[in-house]
Amino acid sequence: MKSHINKLFVRHDPIMRRALTPAEARVWLRPTNGDHSLYRPGNIFNDQNNFISELPLKASAVLVPIVVRGGDLSIMLTKRSTQLKSHSGQVSFPGGRCDDGDLHAMETALREAREEINLPESHVEVIGAMEDYETVTGYSVAPVVGFVNPDFEIIRQESEVADVFEVPLDYILDEKNHIIESIMWQGTKRHYYVFPPINEKGENYKIWGATAAMLVRFARLVNESEKIAA
Repeated sequence: MKSHINKLFVRHDPIMRRALTPAEARVWLRPTNGDHSLYRPGNIFNDQNNFISELPLKASAVLVPIVVRGGDLSIMLTKRSTQLKSHSGQVSFPGGRCDDGDLHAMETALREAREEINLPESHVEVIGAMEDYETVTGYSVAPVVGFVNPDFEIIRQESEVADVFEVPLDYILDEKNHIIESIMWQGTKRHYYVFPPINEKGENYKIWGATAAMLVRFARLVNESEKIAA
């Protein structure tokens, strides 16, 4: 599976163009994918006028860390601290807003992973990035994908990260787990992806929102490429 994913991103992000795009270019580009589309352009779930922001957007990047243990693959995620002002207590990827000194999305994702969970850049093999994802809060998020060597000491930045955990890749790839739920948000019905909890940590570790949507996109890329290869 690792080799398959690697080949997939060679095709999907040639020369790592998406991963190496600088923030100043990304903030003026409206992502096709986001909270307004849920990666389903043929089906209208959310009113685009209520779910897109004025340009320029706020450039950010996350690392989609695929942990490699022999032939077993999993996705590493964090649970955000309840002390944070925004998205407190939610499950997310390591990542954050692009700093002025960051050359591109990949540098932001790796820097944030190092700061948040002590993941050394030397333990990450970046293979590319998926398309930017626009959040309803006005961020353009670059999901940078990389294989992670788990032989490092996780040290949480406690002001931002409450926990670090993993979910099996097979669970992410299973389309039965790609559930769409809805909630009333600022007077508008908002639809979003959610993965059902799979362990004893239960609802407090439910993966939903933009993180879930980017995982769904990743799963579709992998599953569709497997069908083509077959």
